[in-house]
Amino acid sequence: MAWFTLPVDILLCRCLGIFITVWLTLLFVFIIVPAVLGVSFGIRKFYMRTLLKIFEWATLRMELGAKEKNQELYKPNTNGIIAKEPPSSLQQEIQELRGSSSCLRSEPEFEMADIFYFCRRGVESIVDDEVTKRFSAQELESWNLLTRSNYNFRHISVRLTVLWGLGVLIRYGVLLPFRVTLAVTSISLLVVLSTILGFLPSGELRSCLSENVQLMCYRICVRALTAIITYHNSENKPKNGGICVANHTTPIDVIILANDGCYSMVGQVHGGLMGMVQRAMVKSSAHIWFERSEVKDRHLVAKRLSDHVADKTKQPILIFPEGTCINNTSVMMFKKGSFEIGCTVYPVAIKYDPRFGDAFWNSSKFGMVSYLLRMMSSWAIVCSVWYLPPMNREEGEDAVQFANRVKAAIAAQGGLVDLIWDGGLKRAKVKDAFKEEQQKLYSKVLVGNNKDKSDPKCPEDQKAAEDKSSKDAAKGQ
Repeated sequence: MAWFTLPVDILLCRCLGIFITVWLTLLFVFIIVPAVLGVSFGIRKFYMRTLLKIFEWATLRMELGAKEKNQELYKPNTNGIIAKEPPSSLQQEIQELRGSSSCLRSEPEFEMADIFYFCRRGVESIVDDEVTKRFSAQELESWNLLTRSNYNFRHISVRLTVLWGLGVLIRYGVLLPFRVTLAVTSISLLVVLSTILGFLPSGELRSCLSENVQLMCYRICVRALTAIITYHNSENKPKNGGICVANHTTPIDVIILANDGCYSMVGQVHGGLMGMVQRAMVKSSAHIWFERSEVKDRHLVAKRLSDHVADKTKQPILIFPEGTCINNTSVMMFKKGSFEIGCTVYPVAIKYDPRFGDAFWNSSKFGMVSYLLRMMSSWAIVCSVWYLPPMNREEGEDAVQFANRVKAAIAAQGGLVDLIWDGGLKRAKVKDAFKEEQQKLYSKVLVGNNKDKSDPKCPEDQKAAEDKSSKDAAKGQ
C-alpha cells in the first residue's frame, strides 16, 4: 500500500510547495515591493475599467431580459420620495399659509392654519425621513453583480447567472484569500516594526523610520482592499501642528487618508488585537489614546489635543467630528470639541463609489469582523479624496459656527447633503434642545416684533403706514 501512496503524497507536497512559493512571490513582487517604493503598476486601475465594462454589459443584459419577460426593473428613487422645495424659514412658511389676512391684524396671534405646517412637516418626516435613511446602505441605480441585493437580477438570463456565479468564485476563491493574506501581513509588519522602533531613542531618525514604516503598512492595507484612491489638491495636505477633520463613512477612512500621509490617531483604548496594535503604534510615534473613564472628561481631552498641536514636530491629528459612520450621502453635525482648540483645521472630503462595493459600516447590523469580510469580498473600494484649503476660526466666531462652516465646505466639495442633525440619533432619541429650538421659532411668530409689524412685504401694513404718515404731515401743517 505504501508503494502506491508514496508517489502521490510526494506529488501533493511538491504541488503545495510550488503553490506557496508562487503565492508568496506574487505578494512580494506585486504588493510588498511597490508598497515600500510607493509606486503602482496600474493593475488596479485596469481592473476597475474592466469591471465597469462588465457592469455596463450586465445592465444591458438585465434590461433586455426584463423586456423579454415583460418585467419592470427596480429603479431606486435617488431624489427621495417627496419632491421638496428649497428650505425656507418657519416664519415665512407660516406666513404663506396664513395669507395676506394676517397682515390686517394689529397683534400676531395663533391661527388654525398654523397646524397645517406642523402636520405637513410631520408627515414628510415619517414618509421620507432624511435622518434614518443615512444609517442604511445607499441604493444603487444598477446591479453590481454582488450577492447582497434583495432583487434577484441574476435569474433574468442564463448568461447573467453564469457571470454572477463566476464572480462569486473569483471574489471568494481568489480575491478574499489574497486580501486576507495581505491584511495579516500588513498588521504583522506594523506591530513588529513599530515595536522594534520603540527601542530607538527619540529623535529625527526614529520619526523618519516610523513614518516610512506606517506608510508602507498602510499601503499594503490599501492593496488588501483593492482600493483605488484619487487624491485632489495635494498642496492643501494637513501639516504638523494642525487638526485634520473629515466626514466619516467607515473605519477604513483612516487607511484611505494614511495611505497618502501620516497622522496621529485619537481614540479610546481597546483590548485584544486592536489594543495590541495601539500599544505598538504609540511606541514609535505620538498617538493619543484615552481610557474609557477619560473620554467623558472634556477638559482633559482638550488639554491633550492642545499640547499635541502646540508641538510642531508631531504629526497632524486626524479626527472624525461626526462621531459615527454615515452612509456617504450626507454630512451630519460636527462635534464642537475639535474646533475649540484654537489651531488650524485642515478639512478633507471623502466620497466613495458604491458601484464596486458599499464602504459604509452599519455598526448596529454588522460586527467589525463580518464588516471587514464584506469589504474584502467586494469587487473593490473606489473613492476620491479632496484636500480643502486650511481654515481658521474667525474673530467673533464661536466653536459651533466654525464647525458648521467647515462641515458646509466638506459637504459642498464631496457632493454630500449638509444636515444639522446629530449622528448620535442612530442610537439615541432626539435631544430636547432640538425641540426647544423649534418651539422658540414658533413663539417668535406668535409674539412678533416691531420689524415684523412693519414688514414691507405686507401691502396692507405698508398702505396703513403711508396713510398715517400723510395724516401726521397734515396735522403738522
